[in-house]
Amino acid sequence: MENDPALAIEVVGLEKTYAGSKNSPPKTALRNVDLTVERGAFFGLLGPNGAGKSTLINILAGLVTKTAGEARIWGHDIERDMRAARRSIGIVPQEINFDPFFTPWEMLDVQAGLYGIEKKHRRSDEILEAVGLAGKRDAYSRSLSGGMKRRLLVAKAMVHSPKILVLDEPTAGVDVELRRQLWRQVRKLNDDGVTILLTTHYLEEAEELCDKIAIINHGQVIACEPTEQLMQRMDSKALRVVVDRDLDGVPEALSRDYVVEQRSERVLLFSYAPSRVGAGEILTAIGAAGLGVVDVSTREAELEDVFLSLTSDADESGAGAPGPTATDDHAA
Repeated sequence: MENDPALAIEVVGLEKTYAGSKNSPPKTALRNVDLTVERGAFFGLLGPNGAGKSTLINILAGLVTKTAGEARIWGHDIERDMRAARRSIGIVPQEINFDPFFTPWEMLDVQAGLYGIEKKHRRSDEILEAVGLAGKRDAYSRSLSGGMKRRLLVAKAMVHSPKILVLDEPTAGVDVELRRQLWRQVRKLNDDGVTILLTTHYLEEAEELCDKIAIINHGQVIACEPTEQLMQRMDSKALRVVVDRDLDGVPEALSRDYVVEQRSERVLLFSYAPSRVGAGEILTAIGAAGLGVVDVSTREAELEDVFLSLTSDADESGAGAPGPTATDDHAA
């Protein structure tokens, strides 16, 4: 471990422009992207559809050729040291892409062979055990449930013991319970030292799992911070208070450093900035207005609030103005 690099992934000035045609101009998918993922991190990459997430992942995987910039995987340049770079990364695609007539064990064995792993060093049974599929070792993969197929994709990406695992929308279309099972498996891999790069449309998934999050929009990284720090960008909180008598409007004494809405005869909703006012001050003001408090609940800002705020701000400021942005489903 002494020779392991501090950075699992390092991207500097990365750009990708897809060539145009007679009827359409060139399309830029990535613009001067700088990004670092530390060794052992659980890193989230978020962005709207067409933001450039899949293009970035496909460049790291060697499926798309970059236009400019540099990218290194576990210290290996993706072009100058291509073989070592690709051996250091495993990709779990969004699409289920395996032969339905292979058993899980056969599939992992073939995949290991493609990576040149000698039979005596293959870990097919160990990997199936790790993802909870040991009991389905010899079943046809077409007979597996949706959640099992997702876990089999993770297993397939792990046959060459990559240092980095990239999961592209791994729980798309998976029900809540199966999603949580997959979370547990991926957390265990991370606890065992595997660096995880996750893209997801489930923002609560990124908020719960990732210790650092980057947000990409119009091919540019507009935020890259520890999750807790990113959440603090939204200096916003809501306090729902049930009072002890019916109201015919918001008492004038409560119009201060916060916004108050009357939601029903006895329910008031206070929206406030924790940096300027505390919940205790609001409750004191309610008491001073002659009202008793029956119940109180709060709502913290969520990652969805931060995401929508940052991406809408970027859109309004004209991010991506130099030209149209390619959607993520272009080929190289």
